[in-house]
Amino acid sequence: MGETAEQQRNEEVTMDEIVALCKRRGFIFPSSEIYGGLGSTYDYGHYGVLLRNNVKNEWWRAMVGERDDIVALDSAILQHPRVWEASGHLAGFTDPLADCRTCKQRFRADDLENASCPQKPSKRPGEGPDCDLTDARDFNLMFETHVGPVKDTASVAYLRPETAQGIFINFKNVLQFSRRKPPFGIAQIGKSFRNEITPGNFVFRTREFEQMEMEFFVPPEEAEEWHKRWLEERLNWYVELGIRPDHLRLRAHPPEELSHYSSATSDVEYLFPMGWSELEGIANRGDFDLTQHAKFSGEKLEYFDQSTGERYVPHVIEPAAGVDRAALAFIVDAYDTEEVEGRERTVLRLQPRLAPVKAAVLPLVSKAGMPEKAREVYEQLRRRVPAEYDEGGSIGKRYRRQDEIGTPWGVTVDGQTMEDDTVTLRDRDSLEQARVPIEGLADELAGRLEQPWRSPKSG
Repeated sequence: MGETAEQQRNEEVTMDEIVALCKRRGFIFPSSEIYGGLGSTYDYGHYGVLLRNNVKNEWWRAMVGERDDIVALDSAILQHPRVWEASGHLAGFTDPLADCRTCKQRFRADDLENASCPQKPSKRPGEGPDCDLTDARDFNLMFETHVGPVKDTASVAYLRPETAQGIFINFKNVLQFSRRKPPFGIAQIGKSFRNEITPGNFVFRTREFEQMEMEFFVPPEEAEEWHKRWLEERLNWYVELGIRPDHLRLRAHPPEELSHYSSATSDVEYLFPMGWSELEGIANRGDFDLTQHAKFSGEKLEYFDQSTGERYVPHVIEPAAGVDRAALAFIVDAYDTEEVEGRERTVLRLQPRLAPVKAAVLPLVSKAGMPEKAREVYEQLRRRVPAEYDEGGSIGKRYRRQDEIGTPWGVTVDGQTMEDDTVTLRDRDSLEQARVPIEGLADELAGRLEQPWRSPKSG
């Protein structure tokens, strides 16, 4: 029998290959590695930072730059403890936990079938000969800290487990200054923290992560229609940035999986090496959040329509995505290998707008004035597009290095350049090479960046 949809895996690449590439090419490193590391924490190197920034910039462009009904916000990581009482996180943001008295490891009690006993990996926790599991107990996922010089119960605060609540508690402020009325949105990118019991799969699930969340406030009767529109918008965002449509799907939550405040939620899922997993959730949250914060704060969080005299608490549609998960999906989907002139080439076929570096300027050899000329070309290009100068090693090795970080265009300065001020422009995906004049090269590349792009892996 064939695999079911739930058992499918992206078998084109393993997570081990992705982890190796990310470390080798300076995308992502294990955090605190010289001290033996700290579980599920990662540091982003130069190219990882540039890629993540490009992902965030594309999200801002889609949410704010190309729309006039969404405004930006950056709320504090530390918020009043009552925020988390109102949201329900203090009482209900828990996972069931079981500890093993033998190996001292901790497991999700509701996910033991997907866990392995550390002492006997072929067995599940509780099935090994020496396993001694405690009864399940609830474990709050929020990181607790203290504010002020004295550590006591009055100073307790929490690192936010999501960015959404910072938007809800600023609804009144934004409504007053922005002169907008529903439907309108508030968008935010920021760090969140969850003390996950079972983080894993590289940067897919970590305890410190960055979210891209937008809360879209609508008249109650329009909520269902707006939810459908945002499902389509968010799925298309990934496709337009190069992810193959057959590796994406929308999965609606069944009733038993819905959050207590949600009338409908669907996940955008990607086919990772470990199977279909969530990239982004799009929820119809109703009026739960504004109603709760109005109740706990004593402030009215509603909209008054002066033209009709109508007063109501807006309902909320929430597209919530992860920067780290999105970046990982783009890397996985872009990863490719092929044989070129008898040698295997590894290449990241990233959408050019996402690529950390857009153009690499390479002197063919380190003599005959070519490095100096290449430097001149590089200085001209970098003012317009993110560019890199590279003269270390053979030209073939430099091309392979740029292929692995996803650079879409190589610009080679050679002997002919010294005669007629033209360079060889190499395309990462097709490997086609063309002679183009240095004059106008920056305009040419900037124009290419704005053109529609489709992954060569789509066939």
